[in-house]
Amino acid sequence: MRGLALALWLILGAAATAAFEIEDQITYPARGTEAQRLSILSTADRPAFEPILTAFQAANPGIAIDYTITNTTDLMTAIHDGRGPYDLAISSAMDLQTKLANDGFAQTYTSPATEALPPWAQWRDQVFAFTQERAVLVLRRDAFAAVPDTREALIATLRAAPETFAGRVGTYDVAQSGYGYLMATQDSRNSDSFWRLAEVMGSLDARLYRGSGDMIRDVSSGHLALAYNVLGSYARSQIAGDPAVEIVEFSDHVNVMLRTALIPVGAENPDAARAMIDFLVTLKDRPEVTARAGLPPIDAAALQANPALRPVRLGPGLLVFLDRLKRETFLRNWRSAVVRQ
Repeated sequence: MRGLALALWLILGAAATAAFEIEDQITYPARGTEAQRLSILSTADRPAFEPILTAFQAANPGIAIDYTITNTTDLMTAIHDGRGPYDLAISSAMDLQTKLANDGFAQTYTSPATEALPPWAQWRDQVFAFTQERAVLVLRRDAFAAVPDTREALIATLRAAPETFAGRVGTYDVAQSGYGYLMATQDSRNSDSFWRLAEVMGSLDARLYRGSGDMIRDVSSGHLALAYNVLGSYARSQIAGDPAVEIVEFSDHVNVMLRTALIPVGAENPDAARAMIDFLVTLKDRPEVTARAGLPPIDAAALQANPALRPVRLGPGLLVFLDRLKRETFLRNWRSAVVRQ
C-alpha cells in the first residue's frame, strides 16, 4: 500500500499532497421519512447537476443527499486516501477514475441498467459513463473576422493578429486540471497540429485555468477572446442567449468526454449509490431531466451520426498517459510550449 501511495503521488504531483479543496457543499434533505443518506463527491457544477439530484430524490424520497464539489485531482486524492467516506465519486477525468478502479479503489456492480450500456461506456463493471460531452472552442465574435472551423484555421488566425489575442487566450492548466490533461493528451493523439497550437498559445501569453466555468465567464465578459477545449455542456448553459459569444465545434475532430461515476470501496451506503448509478446510466430515458441539466446522456447513435466526434473510450488505454515517465515528459513539453519557463 505504501508503494501504491508513492506511485499515485508521483502521478499527480503536488496536487496529491495538497489539502483537499472543497469548492461547494450542499445537503438535499430526504422528502419522505429519511432512511438513507447518500454522500457524493463530484466535479460537476451544482447548476448542472442539481436537476439530476432532485429528480433522483423524487423517485427515491427516502434518500437524503450530501453533495460535495471539488476538482478532478482532489477527487482522486480524496477517494484514494479514504477521506469522507463518500458513497459515490463523479468526475469528468475519465483517466483518473479508471486508475482508481484499476488500483482497487472501486466496487463492482452490475444491474440490467449498467449491462445495457455500450461496451465503451463502462469498464470492468466499476466505472460507468452517463454523459457524453463535447470539448469546444468558445469565442467572442468581435475578435474574429471569420470563425475558424479547424485547429489549423485557428492557428493561422492567432498568428495573423497577435495584437488582438495577446493575453486573451484561455486554456487549461493541464498540470492542475485532470480534465484539461485528459483533453490535451487526447488532442496530441488525434491531431498533428496540437503542439503547434500549444506553441502559438504560449507565444500569446495564454491564461491558464483549472475549470471551464471561469474560462467561459471571462470570454463572456470580454477578458478573453477565446477559450479552448471547454466543456460544451457548461458553455451552452452559461452563455445561452449571449449574442457576443459563439460556440465552435471543429470539423477536424471533436473530443467527447464521458462523465463517469464509481462506488468507492469505503462507501458506507452502497445501496443508495447503486440506485444512483442505475438512475444516471438511464438518463437517456429522462429527456426532461437532461434538458434541465444540459448534460447530454450516453447515445451511441448520436456519436455515429457525426464522424468528427471522437469519444474518449473507457479502458486501459486511458492509463497510458498516467504512467509517471509519460506524464512527466508530456508536462515538460507542454510547459515548454505554453508556459515558456
